[in-house]
Amino acid sequence: MSGATGKRYAVHDDAGHVMDTVKIIQDTTGGYLAVSHHLAADGHFRVNLATSTDLLSWHWVRELAGSNTGPASQPTIVQASNGGFVLAWEQEQPGGGNNHLAIRYYASRADLLAGNVARSFDASRQLSSCAEGTPNIYSVTLSPDIDHSTIDVGGHYWWNCDRDRQQRGRLTNFSSWSTSAQPNYDNALLYWGVGGNIGDRDQAVFRGFSFGLIEGQYAKGDFGSWRTFVYDYQTGNADQTAIHTDGGSTAFANPTITALRAPNGQPAILTTLFIPSQGAAAGESGELIYYHTY
Repeated sequence: MSGATGKRYAVHDDAGHVMDTVKIIQDTTGGYLAVSHHLAADGHFRVNLATSTDLLSWHWVRELAGSNTGPASQPTIVQASNGGFVLAWEQEQPGGGNNHLAIRYYASRADLLAGNVARSFDASRQLSSCAEGTPNIYSVTLSPDIDHSTIDVGGHYWWNCDRDRQQRGRLTNFSSWSTSAQPNYDNALLYWGVGGNIGDRDQAVFRGFSFGLIEGQYAKGDFGSWRTFVYDYQTGNADQTAIHTDGGSTAFANPTITALRAPNGQPAILTTLFIPSQGAAAGESGELIYYHTY
């Protein structure tokens, strides 16, 4: 971490919300866009949108989900080739339960900032009777528009209503959902002795090489045992990471990774991680953002 070009621990926006499980993307009009969640005073999660010019200081724009939809968490976002945005998160019904993937489409940046949803889809659970969620978006393919599209979505399902395992699904024409278990992802972490949940993941392409980050919990129920692994989409293998923070935190969850341009214009790899309080060094618990230019 000492070698990072830029970093910030315990990230909050300027309205005071924590920016947990943040996903950051380039804003094509300049600066950056981010979606994240925070736990509101009523005990329910809310999904927020924020903007930044420097990747480290964030201006809260609006809530995108939570107050009107029921608890919403674990958001991710990607911009489509037509300038629209696809947002996904883990949705619960008001009062809790029925966790599933929710996917929304905003036709433009202006609509995103205004919260104007153009298309909505809630994916019925197909792999677990208990819960499916924590999405990432691999790709959005328009042929030629959102009503003739393929959206490739990763997620987890609650296997046997006991532990999170990996799934990957496809939303076709914003109207039809199919998904399947991904045992190869699971096996890559089980190899290292992961005995708890295998959950959040994200993917990026660096110099033509497709790789990802994925979280694994060594012991079920132990938040201090969360670790982040590097996953090779070419071979299906994973390796443990050696993340060194300034204070020596040991637990890392909810990874995201994005290839973008840094504020100085150089290409960069940006990573975000959630550091649970169990295993966190003083002043480091919460969301961590850091990036390296190259």
